[in-house]
Order: sequence, then structure tokens, then C-alpha cells
Amino acid sequence: MEKMMDDCLELGGQRFHSRFILGSGKYSLQLIEAAVQDAGAEIVTLAVRRANTQDKENILDYIPKGVTLLPNTSGARNAEEAVRIARLARAMGCGDFVKIEIMRDSKYLLPDNGETVKATEMLAKEGFIVLPYMYPDLNVARELVSAGAAAVMPLAAPIGSNKGLATKEFIQILIDEIDLPVIVDAGIGAPSQACEAMEMGAAAIMANTALATAGNLPLMAAAFKEAIVAGRKAYLAGLGRVLTRGAEASDPLTGFLHD
Repeated sequence: MEKMMDDCLELGGQRFHSRFILGSGKYSLQLIEAAVQDAGAEIVTLAVRRANTQDKENILDYIPKGVTLLPNTSGARNAEEAVRIARLARAMGCGDFVKIEIMRDSKYLLPDNGETVKATEMLAKEGFIVLPYMYPDLNVARELVSAGAAAVMPLAAPIGSNKGLATKEFIQILIDEIDLPVIVDAGIGAPSQACEAMEMGAAAIMANTALATAGNLPLMAAAFKEAIVAGRKAYLAGLGRVLTRGAEASDPLTGFLHD
């Protein structure tokens, strides 16, 4: 248990005890409260366009003190737009963390990996702690490491789909091959899927729609917390081997069956 007590998520020189991150999109006061209180989220993302508004509702008013803000560049179509949004977020007092989201595809909302690498390099040079959202591609992940990313955030499935680990094999390659935290982002729709990603060695899980569309939001938030902790424990413990064929008795006393 001592190993678990010291097991923190480290990003940009900061340590977080929770490995659940609340994504942006379907926001409400109830969702944020459940994510923080029941899921234990210590990082909450927000779209800068929702904080930079003259309307009565400002998402910054909902986020409790002590929670680290992770502004994203949602709406950016290229690196230049993403850099401009990140600078605006910093000027608004959101800090140095930024999640890069660059999407020109309005149908599937898939990230533009090439422009993401460019934006990551520019913002890392300006002292931002950059967490790029990307399609899981090993070559791109390596480029993001060289560009100065603090982590990589591969999608599990299309945003808001709740389809789970559709890109599982490619995410596993990133976990195995790059020396940065891999935060599984987008598409996680159930606690069991979050647990599986953590068992693979993911550093954290980002989710939004799975909680926001649940019948009992606080209960679902708590379920995600427990699933992520369980998956992390299983990963640290070392999962048992898998037989490719046949069976093997777990109790030697079953040898009497051969008599």
C-alpha cells in the first residue's frame, strides 16, 4: 500500500493524487461538483471560448478553488489559432497548462496531428505545459515528445461517442514506446473501459460524456474513481499471464483427476 500512497500523476512539475480528469463539453454545476467530490478530479478542462464571455454564465465561476485548470484550444483549425487561444487563456489567469485541440474535421472531430505538433513546439518554447490531444500514432507521439509535450492524449474513440477503447492496440504501443504520461482521452463510456485503460498502463483518464449522460451522475462519478484506482493497482501489481491455449490447474490437489 505504501507504493500506492506515493503513486502520483506528475505533469509539468506538479503532482496529482487523482488520475481522473474532467473533460469539457457538456458542463453543468452538478457535473463539476460530482467530478470533484465523487470522482476526485483535481484537473478540469475548459474551453476558453466558454470562459471568455460576457454572458451571465461563466464556466470559471463553477470550478472550485484548488482545482487545476486545463484550458483547451477547442475551435482552433490550425497551429496559429491554437497558439492564440493558449495565450489568451494565460492572459485570463488560467495558468500555464494547455490542452491542444486542433480539428478541421467537423464530422468526426479527429485531431490534426501535424498542426498539433507545430502548436506544441511553439507553446512549449513559451513555457506552457502542453498536453496535446492526438490520434494515436507512434511517429507523431515521438514528434510530440521532441516538441516538448508534457504528456500525450490519444483518443480512445470519437469525442462524445462512449464507444470505449476502439484504438486500444495503438494506445498500448504509445504506452510501451514513449517516455511520457499517456492520458486516454475521448470515447471512454464506462468505468470498466477506464479500468482496462489503466490496466494497460495509461497514466490517467479524461472523460465527460460518460458522466454527463449517466442516469445518476454522482454514482457514476464515484464508479469511475473506483475503476481507475482498481486499474492502476492492477497495473502496478503486474497482471497475471494469459494462456494462449488449454488450461492449467490453479490447485495441485486437482491432480487426483488424472488417477
